[in-house]
Amino acid sequence: MEKPSMPRGRTRSEDSREAILAAAVSIIGADGYAALSIERIARESGTGKQTIYRWWPTKADVVMEALLHKAEMHIPVPDTGSVHDDVREFLAASWRLARMPQVADLLRALAAEAQLDPVFAGRFRDTFIEHRRAALTTILSRHSPPQSVPGIRVSTLVDVVFGVLWYRLLIMPTDFDDALADELANLITTGAN
Repeated sequence: MEKPSMPRGRTRSEDSREAILAAAVSIIGADGYAALSIERIARESGTGKQTIYRWWPTKADVVMEALLHKAEMHIPVPDTGSVHDDVREFLAASWRLARMPQVADLLRALAAEAQLDPVFAGRFRDTFIEHRRAALTTILSRHSPPQSVPGIRVSTLVDVVFGVLWYRLLIMPTDFDDALADELANLITTGAN
């Protein structure tokens, strides 16, 4: 899978990259997405604005990379030999991350930005959304034939899972609890061996 953004110009300093991502997350956590700006990220990360703009086209892209990094670190793509157990573990880890207020705020901010900026919306879909969908698709498709609900495409099952996530984040704020992970794992692996 490609990295969310490719450096333009000189190679990134990993320390600067981490400082920039951490500053963006911290600003949103403290003051909300509206308070985020490239200038403030630069000031709080101790880097230059030109460095940030060289690596990311917008502040939303900085946030997207920070969130994708968190997802990669905290949400495994398990392979226990049981589709149900793999889905359950993937969802439980996803819900743990989504329960973190700062992460929920980042997700909401990116969804809002995607509604306002069609160019960013394309990058958000192609990078963040497709990356997370690919992880779940891998779990559901690794058995031959795919072990999921008979007569329902894997892509539709993935839609169901992420539809619930975005619905609960954006429309009807409801907790992401372990019972939800169990229910969705049962729902989308009905008929799996």
